[in-house]
Amino acid sequence: MTALTWLVAANAALWIGLGLYVARMAAAQKKLERRVAQWELEND
Repeated sequence: MTALTWLVAANAALWIGLGLYVARMAAAQKKLERRVAQWELEND
């Protein structure tokens, strides 16, 4: 494999990893929003 091939593969892996991380954080944020909403309903 040439250096350019490695660079493209590393770039793709980086963006895939970043995308997965952002998706995981978005899911955690939604879960927290649901928990806070439920807590607010229980404490009103």
